[in-house]
Amino acid sequence: MRHSHALRIGPVGFRVGSTWRAPITALRGLYAGYPTLKAEVPDLTVRLYPERPWRRWLRPSVAIGGDFWLPDAAPLPLAQGLLAAEMGMNLQVALGWRRHLLLHCSAVERDGRVLLMSGASGSGKSTLATLLALAGWRFLGDEFAFVALDDGAIHPFPRAASLKNEAVAAVRAAGGMVGPVLAGTPKGTIGYWRPPETAISRMTDAAPPKLLLFPRFGEPERVETMAPSETFVRLTQASTNYVTLGQTGFSALTRLVQTVPALAIGYPDSAAGLALVERLWSAA
Repeated sequence: MRHSHALRIGPVGFRVGSTWRAPITALRGLYAGYPTLKAEVPDLTVRLYPERPWRRWLRPSVAIGGDFWLPDAAPLPLAQGLLAAEMGMNLQVALGWRRHLLLHCSAVERDGRVLLMSGASGSGKSTLATLLALAGWRFLGDEFAFVALDDGAIHPFPRAASLKNEAVAAVRAAGGMVGPVLAGTPKGTIGYWRPPETAISRMTDAAPPKLLLFPRFGEPERVETMAPSETFVRLTQASTNYVTLGQTGFSALTRLVQTVPALAIGYPDSAAGLALVERLWSAA
């Protein structure tokens, strides 16, 4: 690829290559200060390229490939090249990572213990994680939680948080800097929040989990204790490599479910959600 950037985020070394300069320039800006790979071989590779030669110049569209790819993935316009790079990184991790159990969770840490939050898109987990980080928690990630296969510790993966639609305004209202902002994406408006320097400098510091929440934004406030069996099933659905890991993945997930309390919560707005999380954390 004519243009590329190689960087490390937590345990993962990426090389992102592109036919166009613009996506790599945007990626370098978003991840300025993250460790770069020099002589190291990357763990995963992302490729951004035109599906047809003329689509490099004529209505340029960015197809996403790499070590792993999805045959039915739709290309994105070049103006959304940064989103394509981010989606490519997610895709490579989801399909190719085997050194940890992956859970689709956001994660923050305080006092040496980790809060995990799992839920579908729109549940509020990324917004809560970002707002908690702005309130002093250490940001570990908003896309994947990397669960160690040997001891269950959560390893940071502090990518730039991807905030959608109303979450952009909520984080800005709390004093967070959001940018760049991409409008008209398949998921609406997306804005990127860059984690604090502490999250980047401590991206190799793992910590054990203390509490697991399944949040639902826009509901009356509620707290429900979840049975281990239901938690287990939900987390198998939230993992992209549980089946591939086999017995090792089963053991890691069983340990997590048996040792970490899980609660389903509802909250009407961000302020109520933050207050509820703080109460539950103090009581855990």
